[in-house]
Amino acid sequence: MAAATPAVVLLLFVGVAAVAATQTKLQCADAARDAALAAARGQEGSLSAKRTAPDGATITIQVNGDTVTATVTAPARVVGTRLPPIEVSASAVAAREPELP
Repeated sequence: MAAATPAVVLLLFVGVAAVAATQTKLQCADAARDAALAAARGQEGSLSAKRTAPDGATITIQVNGDTVTATVTAPARVVGTRLPPIEVSASAVAAREPELP
């Protein structure tokens, strides 16, 4: 039993890290979607993304012809550790809406 305790603790730590990274990834995907849709409408995409982006996120928006690509990158930190964070990112693409005359 004593020999299995470190393995159980390690698996628990890895599981908590995976959940934290997944949660941050989902927040990045939501923020990238919001930024791409807002920028496609001609609005400020960064402002829309900041509402849903995780803390410390970097938001990048690129306009290429008729499409807008938004990428959100953020660190996923495991609570209670001093280990370096895991960088996760998500991207979203939206078609630009035509401008009204």
